[in-house]
Amino acid sequence: MKPVINLNDLSDFEGSEHGDFAEQYVGVSEKVGAQKLGYSVTIIQPGKKVCPFHNHRVNEEMFLILEGTGTLRFGDKEYAIKKDDVIACPPGGREVAHQIINTSDQPLKYFCLSTNEPVDVCEYPDSNKLMSYVATPDEERFKHISSMDKSLDYYEGES
Repeated sequence: MKPVINLNDLSDFEGSEHGDFAEQYVGVSEKVGAQKLGYSVTIIQPGKKVCPFHNHRVNEEMFLILEGTGTLRFGDKEYAIKKDDVIACPPGGREVAHQIINTSDQPLKYFCLSTNEPVDVCEYPDSNKLMSYVATPDEERFKHISSMDKSLDYYEGES
């Protein structure tokens, strides 16, 4: 396996769409033999966003804008983003929740670099959801999404 790839040579993008959420995505990590970091390239069409506003409690993400312009929601603020901007999304609480939105009339393309810790908890402040998962790049072993609106006692349902 060759440990180098030119981003302009990537052509096997996959797409997904669900309402306001849509993307064209290609994984890069497996193409260059990365083991502990995740690399990918994403293209967002005008008016779309890739994923809900969220924060990670364990994994960290970095985004490098390759083409286009848009808006970064980060915590309780919004920032205009453009080509060559680097965005840091460290692990933490809702104060580091983030979402990239293409608010322009042209495609927005970015490179993502993230840690690939196998266990993480994500919060979704807009919908008050929580997702916990255990996964490796090859296998998802556990994933659960629930509402944070109801807390349970540790012993609830136990005899």
